[in-house]
Amino acid sequence: MDVGLAVPQYGRFATLRSTLDVARAAEEMGFAGLWAGDRLMTPLRSKDRYPGGGGIPEAHRVFLDPFAVLSVAASATSTIGLGTSALNACWYPPPVLARSLTTIDHLSGGRLAVGLGLGWSSDEYAAVGVPWHDRAKRYEATLDALEAIWTTDPVWFEHELWTIAPSHIEPKPARRPPLYLAGFSGPALRRIGRRADGWLTAALPIPVLTAMWRTVCESAEQAGRDPGALRMVMRCNPVITDQGSPPRSGTVAEIAAYLATAAEAGVHELILDLQLTATSDQHLLELAADIRSRL
Repeated sequence: MDVGLAVPQYGRFATLRSTLDVARAAEEMGFAGLWAGDRLMTPLRSKDRYPGGGGIPEAHRVFLDPFAVLSVAASATSTIGLGTSALNACWYPPPVLARSLTTIDHLSGGRLAVGLGLGWSSDEYAAVGVPWHDRAKRYEATLDALEAIWTTDPVWFEHELWTIAPSHIEPKPARRPPLYLAGFSGPALRRIGRRADGWLTAALPIPVLTAMWRTVCESAEQAGRDPGALRMVMRCNPVITDQGSPPRSGTVAEIAAYLATAAEAGVHELILDLQLTATSDQHLLELAADIRSRL
C-alpha cells in the first residue's frame, strides 16, 4: 500500500510555511503523494449532517484553496505525486476546473491525480449559486466535459448546462490524469465502476469497505472494464489518543493495525491526514513516519 499525506491546508496548518516544509519533508521521506481537500465554509447551523457524524471540525473554519495549496506544493517538490481528495466538482464550470487542474499537472511535470466528489453540504452549493437538486446529473456532465477537454482538439461540447464552441483549449495534461471519484451510495459506487480509475473512500469498518468495493468492481465488470485495473484510495484522518475507537481515533499502534488490515482488504493507497491531531509540522511528520513504519 502506498502512503501519502494530506498537504497542510486547514486549521493551524493553513500557512505557507507548513505547506512548504511538510511538502519538502514528505518527498524526502519517500511518501507517495500530497493530497488537498475542498472546503468552502463552516455554517453556524448546517442544513446537512456532517459525514461520519458529529459536527464540522473546528479546524475547518480556516481552509486554504486546494488549487493554490497544490501549486505551492508542486513548486517545492519534484517527484512526489499530487492529488485532490476530493474537489467538489459541481462548484466549478468545467472549462475553469479543467484549466486549474491542467495547470497544476503541466507545471508539476505530470504528477497530478484528480479526485472529484459531489460534496455533502447544500449550504455550500447555495453559496456558490449551484442548484442542489439534480447535482448527480450535473456531476456526470462535468465528467463528460472534462474528458472532452483533456482528450480532444479542437474541443466541442454541448449540454443543456454548458456549451463549449469548437475551440483549442491548451495546454493538455502531460497525460490524462488518473480520475478517482468519491462516494458511498449505490449510484455513486456504480458510477465509479463505470467510468473512474479508482475510488476515493474514507476509513470505514473493513466489512463495509469490502462490500462497497465489490459493488465498484461488479459495476466495472458490467461495463466491460477490468476491475483489477481500479485503485482504492482511502483517506484516514484519525485523532491520536490513548482512549479511542479506530479508525476515527486510537493510539498510533491501533490506527496502524487498522490500516494494515485495510491494506490486506485491498486498499492500494492511503492518504494520511493528521491535521486534526498533530500540534506542529514536526509532530505531524513524526506521527506519519511512525504510522507508516508499522504498516
